[in-house]
Amino acid sequence: MTQKEAIDIFKKTEALLEGHFLLTSGLHSPNYFQCAKVLQYPDYAEKFCREIAQHFKDQQVDCVISPAIGGIVVGQETGRLLKKKTIFAERQDGEMTLRRGFEIKKGERVLTVEDVVTTGGSIKEVINLVRQWGGIVVGAAFIVDRSAGKVTFDVPTFSVLPMEVITYTKDLCPLCKTNIPLVKPGSRKSSYNSLKTNHNLFCLIL
Repeated sequence: MTQKEAIDIFKKTEALLEGHFLLTSGLHSPNYFQCAKVLQYPDYAEKFCREIAQHFKDQQVDCVISPAIGGIVVGQETGRLLKKKTIFAERQDGEMTLRRGFEIKKGERVLTVEDVVTTGGSIKEVINLVRQWGGIVVGAAFIVDRSAGKVTFDVPTFSVLPMEVITYTKDLCPLCKTNIPLVKPGSRKSSYNSLKTNHNLFCLIL
């Protein structure tokens, strides 16, 4: 899949939003990749995750793990394509952990996957979790890498769509200074209906 093909899918599904967003990392951004709007279509989910599965198909993956909740669909579809056990990690008392009877056996080769990466914090926590269980992390994969490769990991990485998107810390955010309402994605039902695809960003990318 080329970058243009990937962007066209995000554009078609209105999954690249414009506004004032609070990211999971705590940073603010005028743009947000709502991968759920892409992944709601099974054909697109398979198309993106097949890129990940193909990239790691020779790494003898035993298990695929993702952080809840955004990475679950990506992990499940990647695991299906690789025909491997698929689990997810979730936060309990602020820390990533395995629940619901999930476990990683010592020596299992584990692929970590996520939908969108900005600072890589969640994936790094999952990588550490896998190692705590005695697993071997064979790589980290994502659909979108918002850092365009600037965020690094100590394992092989792969992103279907690497691109750099503007982010701000709270104290330096110009959107805050102009009083544009801050939206935490998923926290407001009606906001997304009025948000439009950022055509200017698409023009810059293309």
